Amino acid sequence: MMVLVLVLGSAGCAGFFGGKQDERTAAELAVEGKSFFEAGKYDKALKSYERLRDWYPYSQHAKEAKLRIADAHFHLEQYEQALVAYEQYEQLHPSDSQIPYVIYQMGMCHYERMETIDRTQVPTRNAMEAFLRLQARFPDSQWAEKAGEKIADCRRNLAGHEFYVARFYFKSGHYKAAKNRFETVVARYPGVDEYSDKAETYIEQCQNMLPDDGHAESRKGDGWMQLPPIDLN
Repeated sequence: MMVLVLVLGSAGCAGFFGGKQDERTAAELAVEGKSFFEAGKYDKALKSYERLRDWYPYSQHAKEAKLRIADAHFHLEQYEQALVAYEQYEQLHPSDSQIPYVIYQMGMCHYERMETIDRTQVPTRNAMEAFLRLQARFPDSQWAEKAGEKIADCRRNLAGHEFYVARFYFKSGHYKAAKNRFETVVARYPGVDEYSDKAETYIEQCQNMLPDDGHAESRKGDGWMQLPPIDLN
């Protein structure tokens, strides 16, 4: 009887002090996580891989678990958590063969949060920075090739935003400011024809609306207009 009490007491203490009541090996958790992940059950896969990472940090499966945790967060559209997990993976395993993929996914965490051209472009710039870093470090990687497509999207968004701001100034009668922004579109995004071609037309219109010296803003009504505030990010 005393032995039985001691055994039950030990089991209870293990649960009370945070012991692994649902004891599984690292290999079993790896198989379980992979099964959930491939079935698209990313929330369950995340839990399995987190257990593997926390219970067996020195296991041969721990490194893969860290990467799949990032992937699970990404598929769950938890982009901030995914980004942190990818960044940690790169810091811990800078020479790993998966680093090109990791950097690509870091760019995608920003890419998936890109706004329309009338909103802030901080995510767009961050995405393009990651994709360009990938191409610079691993130019022959398949992920660098895929990044090229995303860079084109980022440039289109940035050109569109610059064009949007320029048109805002143009419609407000601030032709000098508008001209400068349209010129930026042409100079920085020459291949984005849907905006650069239109920008060239607007530049000519702005020039016609400016005084001969081209330095002063146009007048509207009886006084000078103040430049209206606008989000330029």
